[in-house]
Formats: sequence, C-alpha cells, structure tokens
Amino acid sequence: MKKVNPLLIIILALGVFGIITTEMGIIGVLPQVTQKFNVSAAQAGWLVSIFSLVVAISGPFLTLLVSGMNRKVILLTAVFSFVISNIVYAYTTHFEVMLIFRVLPAIFHPVFFSVALVTASHLVPPEKSSKAVTKVFAGITVGFAFGVPLTSYLAEKISLEAAFLFGAVVSMIAFVGILVWLPSLPVQEKMSYGKQLGILRKPQLWFNIVTVIFIFAAMFSVYSYFAEYLGEVTLMNGSWISMMLMVFGIVMIFGNFLFGGLLHKNLTKTVIMFPLLYMVIYVFTYALGASFLPMVVVVLIWGAVHSGGLIISQTWLTTEAKEAPEFGNSLFVSFSNLGITIGATMGGWFISHLGIHQLIWSGLMFALLAFLSMIIKIKMFNSNAAEASVR
Repeated sequence: MKKVNPLLIIILALGVFGIITTEMGIIGVLPQVTQKFNVSAAQAGWLVSIFSLVVAISGPFLTLLVSGMNRKVILLTAVFSFVISNIVYAYTTHFEVMLIFRVLPAIFHPVFFSVALVTASHLVPPEKSSKAVTKVFAGITVGFAFGVPLTSYLAEKISLEAAFLFGAVVSMIAFVGILVWLPSLPVQEKMSYGKQLGILRKPQLWFNIVTVIFIFAAMFSVYSYFAEYLGEVTLMNGSWISMMLMVFGIVMIFGNFLFGGLLHKNLTKTVIMFPLLYMVIYVFTYALGASFLPMVVVVLIWGAVHSGGLIISQTWLTTEAKEAPEFGNSLFVSFSNLGITIGATMGGWFISHLGIHQLIWSGLMFALLAFLSMIIKIKMFNSNAAEASVR
C-alpha cells in the first residue's frame, strides 16, 4: 500500500467539521439572522429545517448515483459547495437567497460524509481502519463542541459576516488538503444498486428508521432554538449564550464516550434508556428555564445526554443494515436529518402558537414517540424470533 500523508485523515475530519459548522452553526446565530433579515424566529428556523429536509430527500439516492465515481472528485465537489455557500451567507442581503444556498451544500452533505468515512478506511491498513473512521467521525462532535459556539461567538463579537466566513475558510482548508494530498481514488469494485437497495425489504430496518426520526426530532425541536430559548426565557446575553453553546459541545465529547461504553455493554437497554433520559432533561429545562444558574447546570447535563442521540441512533439503524454498510450509513444521515426537519418545524410551530417557553413540549412529545417505537419493535420482533425458535 502506498504511504499516505497522515494529515489526510485530519483533513477529512476537518471537512466533516466544516459540514457540521455550516449545518448547525446557524443555530447559534439565529438571533442575529432574525435581526439582519427582519424575520421571525420561526421563519429563521427554516434555515435549519430546509437544510435537513434536502439532506433527507437527496441522501440515499445521490449516494447510490455517485457510488461508482472517483472519490477524490466527489469529495472536492462537495466541500467546495460549502465554501461557496458560506460566502453567500456572509454577503447576501436577501433571506430568500440564503434559503436557496442552504439547499446547495445540503445536497452534498450525506455524500461527503459517507464517502469520507469509506475513504478513511481505505487509506490505512485494515487493522487501523476503525481508528481512521473514528477520527473522521470525531469531526461531528468537535463541530458541535467548537464550530457551533465559535460561529456564535464571532457573530456576537465581530459580525455575522465573520461568522459565516469562518465556515468558508475551514471548508477551503479541507478543499486544498484533499486536492494536494489525496491520491486519485477510482472505485475498484462497485456494489450493485439492487444489492444495496435490498436491505430496504427488512421491516426491522424501517422500525429502526422511524425510531431515528423521532430521536432526532426530539433532540432538535428544542436544540434548533437553543440560543432563542436561553435569550428569551433564561435572559442570557449573547456572550453567555456563546459560552453555553461551547460548554454544551464540550460536554458532548465526554457524553459520546459515555454512551459508547454503555452501548458496548448493552445496546438494547441503552437505546431504551435514551429517550427517557431526554424526557427528564426537558422536564427540568421547562421547570428551571427562567432560573439563570440552575439552567447552567441543566445545559451541562443536556449536552452529555444530547451527544448520546448521535451514536445511539447510528448504531441502532446500522445493526439492521450490515449487508450494505455504506448505503446504511447514508440512510442514517438522511433520516436523521428528516428528524431534524420535522423537529425544527414543529418547534417553530410551538413558538409561533404557544410561545418560546412551551417549545419544550414538542421535545417531550417526540421523545415519548421514540420510546414507544423502540418498545413496539423490540416486542414485535423478539416475539417473532421466539416463535420461530419454538417451531
């Protein structure tokens, strides 16, 4: 195997970091966006939900279509779309234009993510592939930990333009690194469309997909308006909100390892426990939302639990997609983003009709639905397995 530059894995992780910063960084600057474009919080929330909706619709299909293309070309095209879009965000004066350019990078989001993970595993010897994939996947958590709060901080201390240009610079560095260091990677053996699509015939997979949608809707129906909630209910200023976003993200890193360990010990119990934990967090958020110091503590615990949703959902879905892992991963990206779309849209509805404090009830509702879908799936298919073994 030809030796590759060790920095290349970091560059791929940086590309993922840029994706998360572009997708989720908007959450930390929604107050500034509403002021700049003179739109409501619910309208600004469409910048979150439209991105996720496009990812949900385009993800699996586009991943299938490009599965035979040179991976270097795919990665360069995808990451460059994030550069262009962030520049447009920085300088446009029209909200509609910003919405349109949320669509462009969203199309390439699942493609870059899926291809980057596969590429990382192929750049190193087989025994090191899992570590390489883990490093690239870490770009997601680091994006939440630093990309989102840094975007918020730059918007608060410098300008909204500077916040978006930060995302453009990060993606541009990833683009140059991939261009210079990544060798040409034509696909040697393409899996047939039929074999990849075959996993969709499994009813167990669809139950897991529904659970993933509800989990992400539960998480992001409230988190999408994190800055708005802390600003209007807890009465935190911009600096405190930026700090809370940073704390939330850093705690996510530790929560990721915690839930990873719990999954390794008992997958089913950990998955069932997650929505129940989230319901407890939301009850405390609702009860203590107007209390400054207690909310600081709640945010710490919230961040640790929130990170579990990412790894739990990905593990839960891919356990039923082992025959086509790359396509299964694209399904996770797609349907998790559908959950974000549904959650952010429902959260916006609660804000518009019931007020920002009542937003928490949307999260509680989806967490309960996630719990119920898990229980139904486990009961149904465990019973079927037991009956089959008796026969």
